[in-house]
Amino acid sequence: MSVAQEQRSERVEVAQRHGVAPPVWWLVFRREFIDLWTGGRVLLLLILFSLVMSVTSALRELESSLSLIPPVEMAFLTILSGISFGLFVGMVIGADSISGERERATLEPLLLTPAKPRQIVFGKFLAAMSPWPVTFLLTIPYVVVLAHGDNVVQEGLLLGALLGGLLAIAFTGFGMLLSIWAKSNRASLFASLVVYLVFLIPTQWPGSAQKGDLGYLIQQFNPLQASSEFLEKVLVNNRTVAEKMPYMLAAIFAAVGVMAVLFLYAAPRLRLDRDASRSRLPRPGRVASVLLVAGATVALVATPATRAQAASSPQGQGQGLQIAVDLGYKTVSAGDEVEFTTVVTNAGATATAPLNVAMNIVKTGKGEPVDPEDWSPERTQQIDKLAPGESSEQTWTVEAILEGDYMVYMTVLPQPSGPNSTTQPVSSPGIHLTVKSFAKTNPGGVLPVAIGTPVALMLIAVVPILRRRRAKDEAPQGEI
Repeated sequence: MSVAQEQRSERVEVAQRHGVAPPVWWLVFRREFIDLWTGGRVLLLLILFSLVMSVTSALRELESSLSLIPPVEMAFLTILSGISFGLFVGMVIGADSISGERERATLEPLLLTPAKPRQIVFGKFLAAMSPWPVTFLLTIPYVVVLAHGDNVVQEGLLLGALLGGLLAIAFTGFGMLLSIWAKSNRASLFASLVVYLVFLIPTQWPGSAQKGDLGYLIQQFNPLQASSEFLEKVLVNNRTVAEKMPYMLAAIFAAVGVMAVLFLYAAPRLRLDRDASRSRLPRPGRVASVLLVAGATVALVATPATRAQAASSPQGQGQGLQIAVDLGYKTVSAGDEVEFTTVVTNAGATATAPLNVAMNIVKTGKGEPVDPEDWSPERTQQIDKLAPGESSEQTWTVEAILEGDYMVYMTVLPQPSGPNSTTQPVSSPGIHLTVKSFAKTNPGGVLPVAIGTPVALMLIAVVPILRRRRAKDEAPQGEI
């Protein structure tokens, strides 16, 4: 029985039971979904994913016992790995969805049905997206184990699911675009792999290579890099979601843009026959140029928003200011929080203008400069005018990010009275902060998840194989 006949019989059977025939996209999705999950392709990719996650999780736990990586950073890296592999699975399935069946001549029977091309593409897109939720669910045990009870797990998984879903939509849809436009399945799969590597490689660059206008532009243009930057700054460096929202725009624009091109332009022009003329299809280079221009436009629009900072400008001058700190030194482990208070006092004879108290962190030894915004969610606090003899107290929190010796000091900044005047900042005594490597580690804690997950998936993958063998053995000799 041909695919078209099977689909017609399914529609008739369901229509007889419910009195209405299901839409074509549902029939396409149902058949694609069953073929993907019972044919073994998705299960094999998930087994590969679980093996990769198990090996990398064990290596990270081992590295943590040697270099003592904070658990929040290991949780971030694990979430990012799950997202990267999950969208890769969707992109590969999407790249094979049209061109593969066109080469195998399994799409041509659909020409006999009233199925519209857009309905076929929509059903196949939903089926290609189905591995993503399972992939992310498999990531959760690794994140929980490597986080060692850190409270970042819930926020990290929520943001990871949101960003990963957007990226999975974008990359799966882009894989289907390549599959529609490619002349062969091999070309579609190869192009999807190249595109994936182009987006993935910049995420592996060292931080020093991503500074400057070009580095920030690439971060804004590359949705995978922008999502990595967003998750790292929010989960590891204590930035707020609102502050780093421009980096999420890359994933949003990528998902919306790819869906628009796929369903408004490419899907209506889908040709199902194997030898169809592709004169109406755009060349891959032309498509890449359009996507490049669109991405660069989004990046240029979003970059100024990232750079824009709310400048706090104190008003007026103040003399006789004093600032005291209730902490002189402390030794902590990476990932620990340090809380202290400052007291600003007006010891002068006149009232001050509004003031700003700013936090500064300097590394005393060799190494990269410290960005205080990565260490504290609040770098500055404002103070209203202080009358003579009046004081104001502020509370600060610093999260130790990296191992080393640091000096934390606070500065009171009165604003000049006008554009042609200046004032003298007043600094506090320094806080000597010694940060040791993260000491809490449990190398054996990850082994049950690292071993149990791949084994469970392998056992699940055996079920459809046994069912096919049983069906083959029970079939009459004439049908084999």
